[in-house]
Amino acid sequence: MHSLKHAVWTYASRHANSDGLAPTPVPGLRTMCLNAPGGDLHSVYRPLICLILQGAKRSMIGNKERLFSAGQSVIVSADMPVIGRIVQASQREPYLAVSIELEMANLRELTAHIDSTSSQRSSAMETLFVEDTEAALIDCALRLMRLLDQPDAIPLLRPGIMRELHFWLLSGPHGNALRSLAAPDSHASRLATAIAIIRAEYRSRVPVERLAAEAGMSLSSFHKHFKHMTSLTPGQYQQRLRLIEARRLMLDEGSSASNAAFEVGYESVSQFNREYRRLFQSPPKRDALRILKPAKSVGRDTAVSQRAGA
Repeated sequence: MHSLKHAVWTYASRHANSDGLAPTPVPGLRTMCLNAPGGDLHSVYRPLICLILQGAKRSMIGNKERLFSAGQSVIVSADMPVIGRIVQASQREPYLAVSIELEMANLRELTAHIDSTSSQRSSAMETLFVEDTEAALIDCALRLMRLLDQPDAIPLLRPGIMRELHFWLLSGPHGNALRSLAAPDSHASRLATAIAIIRAEYRSRVPVERLAAEAGMSLSSFHKHFKHMTSLTPGQYQQRLRLIEARRLMLDEGSSASNAAFEVGYESVSQFNREYRRLFQSPPKRDALRILKPAKSVGRDTAVSQRAGA
């Protein structure tokens, strides 16, 4: 763990943005380093594993809130809107984390090779799993970090490390749930197809009947399983995507609140203002001005990212 913490701190201290997030040249690998607790970080996670190396973070995934501490690994098994807040960090012991996006191709290929006697499907469709970090996962993450010093080796060595990482995940305490996710005919896999459509077309009206048909479910069954898996309705899920993207447009591209609202698919600015305030606890303009004021020494207090995961 010490070597991985040092590698993450060394890289993130050089490359992190004002929010502490540092993407890397290794596809799907991100690091995070923050020296003080801050405000809410709104993001949309891809399926990933996040290793909390130091400090603590409170996250709301869907409508479920959890506290994650050093020594734990968080597995998110579906594309999910997430609200996170660093709650334990200091200059001496900053919050450190590394996240690695999961690859469905690896999950499916390895699942096909795992002994069928251990491949019982989980009946649950959870999107969030927490476990104590195992040494094998730390080792894989450390080897991925070491590729940063050997960029020519990334395309040659990364695939093998990722394959090993997925094997250890499938062999771990939540392996059954991940194998269920990888099964093409499972509820989790079919719902993932619907979620992909919402993500790709979140600016448009997506009929729930179409989503249910793509998932191969009746309308009532789709609503039930979608809510169980994400803790949100399809409409709430799409709303979160729209609001997070609108906020990004205002903060990163200087869009006005009304322009951002129309850009993400709202037809009514007043409706946008109401829903924005409900999620972010402040009207759009006031929220953007507060965040865009000159950065304090600890950095901007809120981060917005469509791909953040640490």
